[in-house]
This record gives sequence, structure tokens and C-alpha cells, in this order.
Amino acid sequence: MGGTGPVGRSRWATSTYSSGDRDCVEVAFVAGMTGIRDSKVAHSPVPATPGDAFAAFLGGAKGSGLDRTV
Repeated sequence: MGGTGPVGRSRWATSTYSSGDRDCVEVAFVAGMTGIRDSKVAHSPVPATPGDAFAAFLGGAKGSGLDRTV
């Protein structure tokens, strides 16, 4: 989904842990989808995923349930 689609035109949010210097991952929520972008390239194409899949990803990240054997 591109930066001008429904997610691209949405209100974007960053984590409260962000430093505020525009080096952040931003997310937007619209119509059951979650868009993800880099704040430094806000006009680039926006990958989007179903909201429940993004919630599962965050749950794994918060609970250290992600495999760290990269």
C-alpha cells in the first residue's frame, strides 16, 4: 500500500520510548490494517498488515517470544 493510500493518509504514531528526533518506526491503524513506516522516509510506500497479525507481533516482542537466533 503506497504512502497516498488509506493507511498513508492516516494519523501516524510512534512509541513513547522514541527519542523524538525522527529516527522512529511509525504505525497507523485504519480499517483493520496496520501500516508501518520509517519516519525518515515518510513518503515512501507503506507496507500494511492485518491488525491482528501486528498485535501478535507486538505481543511476541513485548513478551520476549521472538526468536533471537538471527
